[in-house]
Parts: sequence; C-alpha cells; structure tokens
Amino acid sequence: MAKENVLNVYSEIGRLKKVLLHRPGKEIENLTPDLMDRLLFDDIPYLEVARQEHDAFADILRNNGVEVVYLEDLAAEAIADDKIKNQFVDEFIKEASIQSEKKRELVKEYLLSFSTNREMVDKMMEGIRKEEIKDYKKTSLADMIESDYPFIVDPMPNLYFTRDPFATIGGGVSLNHMRTVTRNRETLFAKYIFNYHPEYKDANVPLWYDRTEDTAIEGGDELILSDKVIAIGVSERTDGASVEKLAKKIFEKDEKFEVVLAFDIPKKRAFMHLDTVFTMVDYDKFTIHPEIEGPLTVYSIRKGENPKDVIIEKETMELKNILEKYLEIDNVTLIRCGGGNMIDAGREQWNDGSNTLAIAPGEVVVYSRNHVTNKLLEEHGIKLHIMPSSELSRGRGGPRCMSMPLVRENLR
Repeated sequence: MAKENVLNVYSEIGRLKKVLLHRPGKEIENLTPDLMDRLLFDDIPYLEVARQEHDAFADILRNNGVEVVYLEDLAAEAIADDKIKNQFVDEFIKEASIQSEKKRELVKEYLLSFSTNREMVDKMMEGIRKEEIKDYKKTSLADMIESDYPFIVDPMPNLYFTRDPFATIGGGVSLNHMRTVTRNRETLFAKYIFNYHPEYKDANVPLWYDRTEDTAIEGGDELILSDKVIAIGVSERTDGASVEKLAKKIFEKDEKFEVVLAFDIPKKRAFMHLDTVFTMVDYDKFTIHPEIEGPLTVYSIRKGENPKDVIIEKETMELKNILEKYLEIDNVTLIRCGGGNMIDAGREQWNDGSNTLAIAPGEVVVYSRNHVTNKLLEEHGIKLHIMPSSELSRGRGGPRCMSMPLVRENLR
C-alpha cells in the first residue's frame, strides 16, 4: 500500500516535525589549503569541535520535538539490496571521474570490502586517498600526470549543508543539478534514498526537478514563502531556465502553489544563494542582508491556461513591497543583519547572520557568533535557540543551510 505525506513542506516557518542533517565526517579532514578552491571552502573547520557543534544543533531540534534523520543513515538503508548496492557503487565511481578501468575495478573492490553499508557510505563521502588502495600503481598517462594529487576520489566536505542537493517543496522533491561537479555528486545519495529507501520508495513522491537536467539549481535558492508562493533565487548557483522548468512541473501536479517568484540577485559569492541574503523568521518578519533591500528585479511565474504553459511578468520593486504584495500582508518587517552597520553587517553576513532556521513561527535557530543580529531578532519578539558556531561557520553556511526539512506542520 502506497505511503502518503512522507514529505510536507508548504512554508518556511510551519512547526518543524522532521529534518535531514549530515553530521560532519572525515571528509572535513581531507581538506587542505591547496584543495579549498576546488572543494568550495574558504577555511578548514576543526572536525572534533565541528561535530560537537553539530550535535548541539541536532539536540536543539530534538528537544523541540523535531525528528532528526541523517543523510548517511538513509543512504545506507536505501542500498540494502545487493543489486541496488552494486548499481549505486557503479554510478558513484562513474561520477567520480576515475579514468582507468583498472583503477575503477580497484575502487569498487575496495568499497565493497567494507563490512557494513554505513561504513561504505562514510568512505564515499570522506573521499579515497591513493595510499588506501593497496594495489594502486601509476600505470597510465593520466595517473602519471596527476602523480602529486593525493586522491583517487575527492572528498565531499560540503555535505553537511544538506539544504542544497535536493529541496522538499510541498509533497515533492526538487532533486537538484548542482552548479559544480564537486557538489553535483552529492545528489546521488538523495536519488537512491527517494528511489529505494523503504520510507520513500512506495510513496509516489513527485519529482519537480531531476539531477540529469542540464541547467543548475540549488536548494539554498529555493524558499517556500507560503502554500501559494515559492521564491527562487536566480544566482551564482541557479539558472533562470531551471526556475521555469521547476515551476511548470509544480503547476502540473500541485494545486496549492499559485506563483513562483524568480529573484534576480547579484551573481557573486556574497549572494551565493537567496537564503544567504534573506530568510523568513515569522509570518511578517524576515532577516536580510542590507544590500538586498533596494529595488530588485523579480519575475512572477504563474500557471497559463494550458497546464504546460506559464505566464511570466517582470517587476522591479523593493523587497519589502514584493513580500507584502505576494504574501498579502499589510506590513512586512525586514530585520537587517548587523543592524545595517557596515562593519557589523559585513562581519556577521560573512558568518551567515541572515541564514536562520525557523522551527516554528517566530522561533529560530541561530549561530551564537552573530550577536548583533541575534539581539535585534530578540528585540523584534523572535525566540532564539542559539547554537555554538566557531567551526561550522567556516564552511560559509548557517542553520538553514545545514538542514533540509522533510515535514512541517501546515500553517492553515
């Protein structure tokens, strides 16, 4: 019998009931200064403390009635069948861009040698150093040219930002095509979870976007403002064409959503995703990066008469006016990161002061280090759950970035 409602996210602020996290693993310890650009990091977190901070984050969620599940556990459970497991390993190796056939054989043999699926998944995430493969020899030109590169398979240090590889929208999933090869491999775990995990395989979960698409979209750009309105950033990591594809799929199958707002934001690292510059903390309150406050170009996408057509209109308005119009609210309050002070805002924006995770209306998880913004949130009546953040913040992502809601209560 098919399961229903295994996914339900129709807002950013409905009480959080179930969330997906990834506890940072040894992939963090496979970061080196020379690899940071390649692997999209600006600094190297200290794993032991990063794990302590992440565990504190998970405990905050559990202590507030949220069921916490982990990416690594679900992925391991999804490949219980040996045929599926072999298929998964083959696809993983193919996407790791291992050049020689002999090397691919050695890597597969190594991965299948682990005694449990969980250990194997951890190793896939961690990356494989050349020294770990016993019979590895430099036998090809490609091997010899890459002789100083330490990995056969790159680590995936961005995985603790579970927001990006897929996004829960309504009762379905946007299984994303990530901008970079480094991060696109991450989406393979979600593909197998939704296709083969006992919780999801018979649930007929709609797929709003597929990782095989040729244009990019990432979860940090996908915000569910209400059961009628989705906001998506056209950003450094998300293409306009992807937003239109996603809107058409959603309009075909989900009767609740009426409009997708495509926010055209600056294509630079400070504005990497829409959720790094604004997040929803209450029905009528948002945290924002001060630079997004001015006039914005927004494209509203609505259903056409033909289900496969959409109507697109361009508007230039200030963020406050856009939100008031589409959320049908008389007065929206924008809470500036760092209070708008150039120095405070610059520092706290660097540490994701605008990136909060709402666990209920007016109740959010924040980083401890963003004390100026946190004080402002409290002055606006927002209840804070403050988590430690000295190491996790080095990855340039906040509490929203580190969490993928699977189930929220509906607001109405």
